[in-house]
Amino acid sequence: MSDSDYLTNHFLIAMPALEDPNFFHTVTYVCEHNDEGALGLVVNRPLDMQLGEVFSHMKIEASDPEASRIPVHLGGPVQQDRGFVLHEPLGDWEATLKVTDRIGITSSADILAAIAAGQGPDRLLVTLGYAGWGAGQLEREMTENAWLSGPADPAILFDTPDEERWKAAAASLGVDLDLLSGDAGHA
Repeated sequence: MSDSDYLTNHFLIAMPALEDPNFFHTVTYVCEHNDEGALGLVVNRPLDMQLGEVFSHMKIEASDPEASRIPVHLGGPVQQDRGFVLHEPLGDWEATLKVTDRIGITSSADILAAIAAGQGPDRLLVTLGYAGWGAGQLEREMTENAWLSGPADPAILFDTPDEERWKAAAASLGVDLDLLSGDAGHA
């Protein structure tokens, strides 16, 4: 496969018929996709948790009260005890996977300390856990019509309310999810 066949920096929008409870009505941002598999973060599943709880668990003092109120999302079913910060701009952190020239995903504590001090990235989304696919698995799921995919829109990632992201991501591709039946892709 050529690089253009991979879905890095794309949205995976769960088709209405996808009943896997981990991905029902989700939007997943694909952070990395290559011949070894894919890694993404579900971006529309807020947990009943705010970043302040993470700060306190990690013994990070928050001088910025707004930072403590940032919602934490369930990023996927893998490593749900591990935090990830999806952010723009890229910045210079200890453990960042560069997704684009502007967007990265960071898993090191230095970014959390900066956020707590009010010096974090301009736009961010915090998750616990991630979604992962083995070699060929995502490609297979795409042929089974489990997902719609299209280029990611940072405005949907960072500025659209959680409950609107699923339909907004599909609408950015010209798709109205309300019109899709449970057996999409079959005439």
